[in-house]
Amino acid sequence: MRAIVIAQPGGPEVLQLGEVPTPEAGAGELLVRVRAAGVNRADLAQRMGNYPPPPGASAILGMEMAGEIAAVGAGVTGWQTGERIMALLPGGGYAEYATVPTAMAMRVPDNLTFVEAAGIPEAFLTAYLALVPLGGFAAGHVALVHAGASGVGTAAIQLVREMGGIAIATAGTDAKCAACVALGAKAAVNYRTEDFAARVKEITSGAGANIVLDFVGAAYWESNLASLAMEGRIVVISTLSGGTIEMNLGALMGKRAQVIGTTLRGRPLDQKTALTRDFAAFALPRFADGRMKAVIDTVYPLADAADAHRTMAENRNTGKLILAVE
Repeated sequence: MRAIVIAQPGGPEVLQLGEVPTPEAGAGELLVRVRAAGVNRADLAQRMGNYPPPPGASAILGMEMAGEIAAVGAGVTGWQTGERIMALLPGGGYAEYATVPTAMAMRVPDNLTFVEAAGIPEAFLTAYLALVPLGGFAAGHVALVHAGASGVGTAAIQLVREMGGIAIATAGTDAKCAACVALGAKAAVNYRTEDFAARVKEITSGAGANIVLDFVGAAYWESNLASLAMEGRIVVISTLSGGTIEMNLGALMGKRAQVIGTTLRGRPLDQKTALTRDFAAFALPRFADGRMKAVIDTVYPLADAADAHRTMAENRNTGKLILAVE
């Protein structure tokens, strides 16, 4: 089969279209003919040699995809060839075929294209994990969503809206801020021109945000803590500005706050299965009737994966970048 292969870690130019063996569905697995795959920042880190796949996972990039079931493994029931599915993957999405445990598969609603479906699993499951199981989000809560125009950010804004909360987003351009508001954010702050901590306090009448979803790390630590409500939670999803800080424990204690670090890819299968089940029950009806959607910026042919990586590295996208696998 065709897949994106990497001879050695490096820049986008190391992504090349090549031929690799087609995987086979093991017991309890589905073999999927991939029609579209999402691009994520973790893929960029893996390409550079900084984020190896979990033990036993495919070394091929790609943590989410949508396609048709091509074969079912031994012991599989309830699924048949030809069904349209989408799924989170530990790796292997940048290819014509991928395998996935049946418990991780979600049926694609009839109204969605493969491209739209491929933009859902990683972004929405990451946001849902951070908000609900980790962040303890509840109706009426305020969530500060950094990188609001990213794939995870656009997902988080919609989830907060649908769960009866208030989202305040940050983004780096006025156009991206407008996109966040269009998705349901109460306000969006251009972090290049405004102090987001001050704006959060203003919008919440001084109360602060119950949950902060942080992708930036060190550079935002002080402002995140200043933005936080009493007994609030900062959920650290990424550390784009660095991961080392000097922490004022007294300020943390004074707010009775919690700081929670998370990754999704390396979690045990049973945890990812439970997360997928809970998310699907909440979200699939909302995708089916149009209340929620994957925000798609650009679709690239699989062979142009390097261009997609360049776009993401330069923060030019609003929403998801997708590889179409013809």
